[in-house]
Amino acid sequence: MLELEMKLSGRTMMIHPVIVSDRDYWTLIDTGMLGQATDIISYAEQAGITKKPLRSIILTHQDIDHIGGFPGFLSESGEALFEVYAHEADRDVIDGKAGLIKFPPENLAAELKTVPAEVRIAFENVFIRPTKPNVKQLLTDGMVLPVGGGLTVIHTPGHTPGHVSLYHQASKTLIAGDALVIHNGELQPSSPYSTVNMELALQSLEKFTPFDIETVVCYHGGLMHGDINKQIAALITNK
Repeated sequence: MLELEMKLSGRTMMIHPVIVSDRDYWTLIDTGMLGQATDIISYAEQAGITKKPLRSIILTHQDIDHIGGFPGFLSESGEALFEVYAHEADRDVIDGKAGLIKFPPENLAAELKTVPAEVRIAFENVFIRPTKPNVKQLLTDGMVLPVGGGLTVIHTPGHTPGHVSLYHQASKTLIAGDALVIHNGELQPSSPYSTVNMELALQSLEKFTPFDIETVVCYHGGLMHGDINKQIAALITNK
């Protein structure tokens, strides 16, 4: 789990992309905010991970703090030399065929003015004026990706239509994306102010019930151990 400082719309917060390192390659789950590819690559270099190729990027959903760093991983010619995974319901946004569902064009334009020109241009070329699709592989509920010994896809719509969470079987770790957050040391549902359909987001929590979860990684809030299933059950009961 990485820890990056992100600024968005005048707010500063920490976010937590995840790297899964296999013997011969590595996988990145979410790419941070605009321009943060260099920070993620620096983390990977310090851990010795970049001696292996980046095999895939998994995007849990379309929000700008999850896809914003994506252009920084492309080759100089703009090619993705790795697989890019996302859910069908968020695919059009990630492919640049539709606008960000929670980020109006005027807000996006203002945000792009705050970053270096090369970062802005790269983002525009990938998400606003794309010449090709970005998503190469579609994620479906229940599929098991050959990552880290097995990474199970859990479609958890609500925060966005195509939001997915991921369960790492070997470590019993739930990579929750934004389906769960940790706030003041407490596990909580997706934040209402940033969720498209809160009722559906709460229903999606029930999809975690079959999994034996010892650890959860929340994109906003970080890492939590112990009694995760019990805490999620309480959230479901109190929804």
